[in-house]
Amino acid sequence: MIGAIVSAIVIGAIVGALARLIVPGKQNMSIGLTLIVGIVAALLGTLIAQGFGWANTKGIDWIEHFLQLALAVIGVLIVARVQGGGRAGRTGGTGGTPV
Repeated sequence: MIGAIVSAIVIGAIVGALARLIVPGKQNMSIGLTLIVGIVAALLGTLIAQGFGWANTKGIDWIEHFLQLALAVIGVLIVARVQGGGRAGRTGGTGGTPV
């Protein structure tokens, strides 16, 4: 059980960081939020892969890892959209007029 939690955190950190690199543009996400998105994507990807029987292969489970990465990219896009949605069109508090 402890090993599964530790591997979810490690894989989640890697998958979350890779997702941030893949998504174009700047994401105003903290490291902690990136880790949470990665962990959730890793867990969901593992559950989906196990449901389809893709998680029990000999060697590295490439399909499972690709699925985790795809879910992390979707998660980063959603979080970046939600966080950045209220900031669109702002010019820094001066109303866009030079002083």
